[in-house]
Amino acid sequence: MFTGIVQGKATVKAIEHKDQFMRLQLELPEERANDLQLGASIAVNGTCLTITAFEGNQVSFDLIMETLRVTNLGELSIGDQVNFERAASFGDEIGGHLLSGHIHDQVSICEIEKSENNCVLWFKTASQWLKYILPKGFVALNGCSLTIGEVKEDRFNVYLIPETLAMTTFGRSVIGDKINLEIDPQTQAIVDTVERYMAKNA
Repeated sequence: MFTGIVQGKATVKAIEHKDQFMRLQLELPEERANDLQLGASIAVNGTCLTITAFEGNQVSFDLIMETLRVTNLGELSIGDQVNFERAASFGDEIGGHLLSGHIHDQVSICEIEKSENNCVLWFKTASQWLKYILPKGFVALNGCSLTIGEVKEDRFNVYLIPETLAMTTFGRSVIGDKINLEIDPQTQAIVDTVERYMAKNA
């Protein structure tokens, strides 16, 4: 389980490609590499991955075909940076919203509005997810818990403060970037339950 409060950026150090499989090695910041354990979970661009090996602050993960299909991790190159968050522990502050690290789809950045102290990112998404994306609701983008601003047709936006731009990879985002999307599970549960009830009683 994760909170959507990204703890920093990790750097891709090595990639090994096989048939519908990828081994990924990241370098975490030294201060975030304490008490690592085999089998522990880390969210990488919002994707829950299991540690398969580590040495110092170098951490490795195995990515199978479903992860490569749904997420943007298969497009990474050596030297790229990714958002990361280590799994939450009981007693941690929940500063964002609870996330599973199970990505639903990718959305693309279609517009960026920047001013001196603000940044607004617009995303285009498939119609099947729009019913879960509501103004002032929650969404996770590359593992970052964010509040939805406006929703228009097949697009929605989020507003990013300077701290978010500095701590995450969003500070370097460009139009066309593919971003991992995890919709809010509570919103999904409510919408799906209401739809089933309405269909049953139609």
